[in-house]
Amino acid sequence: MEPENILDEIAKEVSVCVKCKLHHSRKKAVPGEGPSDSEIMFIGEAPGFHENEQGRPFVGAAGKFLDSLLENIGMSKKDVYITNVVKCRPPGNRDPEQEEIDTCTSNYLERQIEIINPKVIVTLGRFSMGLYMSDVKISNVHGQARWINDRLVIPMYHPAAALHQPKLKEVIQKDFDTLPELVKQVKLRDNPQGNDPVNGDQDTSDNPSQLSLF
Repeated sequence: MEPENILDEIAKEVSVCVKCKLHHSRKKAVPGEGPSDSEIMFIGEAPGFHENEQGRPFVGAAGKFLDSLLENIGMSKKDVYITNVVKCRPPGNRDPEQEEIDTCTSNYLERQIEIINPKVIVTLGRFSMGLYMSDVKISNVHGQARWINDRLVIPMYHPAAALHQPKLKEVIQKDFDTLPELVKQVKLRDNPQGNDPVNGDQDTSDNPSQLSLF
């Protein structure tokens, strides 16, 4: 079965899922969307009001900010895969509970990651960051890329944080600005004999010091 068909099957499962209590407050599940071969995967926290209405991720105010962040680095939502830790809106926009996170991650998110196999995973917010990094504060590690399970993971603030704390807007923008270079470096690591499209023939895969954010 083709990857996009498998993702469609996962989405169908999500739409009727009753594995945790979040289905009681669900209007439309939000499985995620984007190319099945996306190089970048964004993992947010949970659907909000607008996402629950439309069944699509990041379509509210935070989604508009995400649109602008991607546009500033020459990308759009159609270029990346976007999903959340949990696929159904927690009632009253409360934080997702650990049991809900564990259930949704093991049944759906891990399968999505396996199928898409992104070069870079960007976690948006502390709950998705917690899947990869424990006992750390996002204020201390945001924008710092790490190799985890042979995949580059970059923790970032959730775009919604800038709506509540405007001073974070510039911080989030600077973190996003690093993405194109990081993707390029991952490609060089995976294909050390390839050519750097910007600087010509350079093999930097064995020189991690060149990756200032690692």
